[in-house]
Amino acid sequence: MYPAEIVLPMKAELTEGGFEEMLTAAEVDATLQQEGTTLVVINSVCGCAAGTCRPGVLMAVNNASKRPDRLATSFAGFDKEAVNKVREHLLPYPPSSPAIALFKDGQLVSMVERHQIEGRPAQVIAQHLISEFDKHCN
Repeated sequence: MYPAEIVLPMKAELTEGGFEEMLTAAEVDATLQQEGTTLVVINSVCGCAAGTCRPGVLMAVNNASKRPDRLATSFAGFDKEAVNKVREHLLPYPPSSPAIALFKDGQLVSMVERHQIEGRPAQVIAQHLISEFDKHCN
């Protein structure tokens, strides 16, 4: 488990941007079972999370004409119970952190894995997410 003093500022980057934390398995299930769309970010301490994932996600939600109904996040290596539960909902995709998933009415409709985040600029991630929001969000 990562130390809180390292993780908390990285969590704050998303929570200050409007993301709700999911800290338990029950919170994950309750969030993902709601009607509408939910964007979930599995946050991470890695450089690609800091350099492109979090900035790209925040660009997308702040600049999209259609946005998910809910924004949620859990932190890999810190919110273990919640992340394990999110990963159950992401099957058949293997565990990935960071990762970005869009759910609609409880069903996974879009997934961005770590290998699709690494080496891509935040703007490219944001544009991809905005196109997914246009397809799946009202």
